[in-house]
Amino acid sequence: MANVKSAIKSIRQDFRKTARNRPVRSSLKTYVKNAVARISLGDAETSQEAVRIAISKLDKASQKGIIHKNQAARRKSRLAKKLNKQFAVAGQE
Repeated sequence: MANVKSAIKSIRQDFRKTARNRPVRSSLKTYVKNAVARISLGDAETSQEAVRIAISKLDKASQKGIIHKNQAARRKSRLAKKLNKQFAVAGQE
C-alpha cells in the first residue's frame, strides 16, 4: 500500500477510472465479436451495418481516451480486412 498522500489519491483515481472504463471496453469487445460473427454468416447488409457500428464505438472510445488511438485503428483495420475478404471471396463464387 502506498504511504504518500498523492500516491493514495492516485490509487483512488485509478480505481474510479477503471470502474468507469471497464464496461465500455467490455461492450467494445461485444460489438467487434458481433461484427465478426455477422461477417462469417456472409450476409452483406447486416455485416456492413455491424462493422459500421463497431467502428463508430471504437472511434468514440478512442476519442474519450478509453483505448489508445492506434489500438482503435488496428481493430478497425482488422474488421475492414475481414469484411473485404469475405465479400471478395463471395464475389468470386
